[in-house]
Amino acid sequence: MANHDLDPQDQPETPAEQSSLPPEAAQEIETSGQAGAEAALEQIAEVGQSLATQGLTFLETLIRPWNFYQLLIALGAYLASLILRRWLAPKLHEWLRSREGWPKWRLRIALVVHKRLGGILFVALIWVIVVTMQAVTWPSRSYLLGLIATLATAWLFVAFATRLIGNPFLRTLVRYGAWVYVTLNIIGITDEMERLLDSIAIELGDTRISIWLVLQAVFILGVFFFVARFLSTTTSARIQRNEDISPSMQVLAVKFLQVLLYGAAFFIGLRAVGFDLTGLAVLSGAIGVGLGFGLQKVVSNLVSGVIILLDKSIKPGDVITVGSTFGWINSLGARYVSITTRDGREYLIPNEDLITTQVVNWSHSNDFVRLDIYFGTAYGDNPHEVRKLAIEAATSVDRVLEFRPPVCHIVGFGDSSVDYILRFWIKDPTGGLTNIRGNVYLALWDAFEAHGISIPFPQREVKVLEGSELAHKALD
Repeated sequence: MANHDLDPQDQPETPAEQSSLPPEAAQEIETSGQAGAEAALEQIAEVGQSLATQGLTFLETLIRPWNFYQLLIALGAYLASLILRRWLAPKLHEWLRSREGWPKWRLRIALVVHKRLGGILFVALIWVIVVTMQAVTWPSRSYLLGLIATLATAWLFVAFATRLIGNPFLRTLVRYGAWVYVTLNIIGITDEMERLLDSIAIELGDTRISIWLVLQAVFILGVFFFVARFLSTTTSARIQRNEDISPSMQVLAVKFLQVLLYGAAFFIGLRAVGFDLTGLAVLSGAIGVGLGFGLQKVVSNLVSGVIILLDKSIKPGDVITVGSTFGWINSLGARYVSITTRDGREYLIPNEDLITTQVVNWSHSNDFVRLDIYFGTAYGDNPHEVRKLAIEAATSVDRVLEFRPPVCHIVGFGDSSVDYILRFWIKDPTGGLTNIRGNVYLALWDAFEAHGISIPFPQREVKVLEGSELAHKALD
């Protein structure tokens, strides 16, 4: 059905009628948006035309005779540096292999020089050529060579400076970014590139986000995070070397310092870029709701970790038992505790389990651990002699403490034996508990065998009543 056949009340609303704004206001907004887009496109076109003009000028300059000669000279210097590197690199490598007594930092610098030997030789050759040509001919005939020498020197300096960054991905990212920046700066088109990157932008309400702003934010945040990481690493090393601070408080101080420094770096970096931090209020509220519903376990483990560090119930080096897991603590994390067992397995126990379940800490207040073993002897053996031999056997084992002497007691009269308990102390639970028990049992066996003490086994007597018959059935 055509639109003119519809009732006027059934006609679809126009965009102006759908909006709560008057038609004049909606038209004004639409016109201003189109004008802004056209202005941005005009700015991009203007910057692109400027860059194209400079590129054509640069190409026209290159085809001039002396500029072409300078390019050939630079290419010759590059080929000469490759030849020299092929000759010098093996000799330098052999010389470095003979420097066994050098400190590690000096060897690292030498290895970096060996890796960048070609660039170093090229920079040295090109600067010698530039200085020589400036002395014997017109300065204009060595201008392009000077520009190439400056670029090569800047690139070499960036390559050496970025070696201070430990992360390979971050080092590569910073290196290439710095190479691009110094190249644009030396060539002299930094302003044009800044205008071009700033003209490519999107607008979200009153906020305008351009590529140039994003690059600035990445750079500034990267610098702040690098400074925060350096301060965190340096301060953490000093805290861990301080023997007056307990291990658990060291871990707590390091974690708190990391959160403080990285948080400050993030917010200060955003503020330096010009980002309005009041806009994070809605984001923080959404994060709070997410923490309340979807991240309960994560938050519980984080809070439990802080509680463990504050109450000092466990610390790195403690020997603990959680359920059936026995081992010593390697590290305390924000979410879990790392426990290594005697068989080399590493268990990651959530912090919440250490708060809500029973934990046996064998070395909470001290490292002394008492172990009990049970054994029995025949009724015909003198119990006084048995106790004396058991104490002497336990004392003869290496790890059993002498200043806390073992004791032996009778605990009952069994069906086949007199039952005893032997108690002894050790100071190194990290060395294992099963092995020390086994060694004490072996010492008991040797002592009882040497003195004729017997270890009985259950015996049963079977009586056949008078008048009973025993039937025997052969098996197939």
